[in-house]
Amino acid sequence: MKIDRRTFALGSAAAMGTLWTPSVWSQVAQAASPSRFHFAVVSDTHIIDEFYKKGTENGVEDNQSILLTTERLVSARSLINSLKPKIEQVFLPGDCFHNYPSAEYDFYFKNRTRIDIAKELFDGFEMPVHLGFGNHDYDVPRVSREMSHQLFAEKLKAKPYSCVDYKGFRFIHLNNFMGATWDKNSGEFNKGLGSLGEEQLNWAEALLQERKPTVVFIHFPLWIVNATEVKDYGLHPMLRKYSDSIQMVIAGHWHKWLDFAHTYGPQHIVTAATRYDANAYMLFEADSQKQTLRWMNKDLVEWSTHYSKPYVAKG
Repeated sequence: MKIDRRTFALGSAAAMGTLWTPSVWSQVAQAASPSRFHFAVVSDTHIIDEFYKKGTENGVEDNQSILLTTERLVSARSLINSLKPKIEQVFLPGDCFHNYPSAEYDFYFKNRTRIDIAKELFDGFEMPVHLGFGNHDYDVPRVSREMSHQLFAEKLKAKPYSCVDYKGFRFIHLNNFMGATWDKNSGEFNKGLGSLGEEQLNWAEALLQERKPTVVFIHFPLWIVNATEVKDYGLHPMLRKYSDSIQMVIAGHWHKWLDFAHTYGPQHIVTAATRYDANAYMLFEADSQKQTLRWMNKDLVEWSTHYSKPYVAKG
């Protein structure tokens, strides 16, 4: 099973100078069926709160973009909610919010923080939103991984890594912060690299062994995730082993559109961030009977940038 690489070309709509609008979506997206449905991906939303200290990012662009994260997510959410046929699931591969204003657990229950704001924003989607963890959703070693996991469970109802089966497709949220590279007590501690840990690798392989058409989400691009962790056992060889059923591996973190093609076996895409562009989301049509995945808005992506062409028609 390989990804169906056919993508939507603007075609006659482009020839007439028409921007992609929800009505254009309805013309090209096939109606939902027991085996066919539509889903979206948004990433790196970086939500902040009143405790955020302005001017603490890396440069002008970062300092400006962080102040617009809520506004841009709301814009993306409005478009996704408006599409018909409906988007049925949304997946977010990490950096849901931006850092921790306090290392004290009770602080998050005495104050309305960026975690609560993120939850309210995600609840505004008209379909389920499935969350993964990003590096800004942790603060190792200042905040323990266990505390982050507890806050996610209490506030966002999300697990450190998870799986969703839907209409014959499988969606796996991997967590590249569970291994030794993000363990402050490990000799391999290096927050610039991702690793999963043997327990999660075993969990992932058990799911992949069923060879359902699968989409894998992970926050770090595979370029900076340890290839192997236990002798020759690790994520990279596992992805190659099951590349016949893995339709795509989608990462975030770098905030720009990048295409690693089949370097790691399955198609590997790094998605841009709504933090920088409200149009930076991915829309898909999946068909489990045909075992195909169609990335509907691929032609609007401006590769190697933060940006994608807008969907909303200009008056």
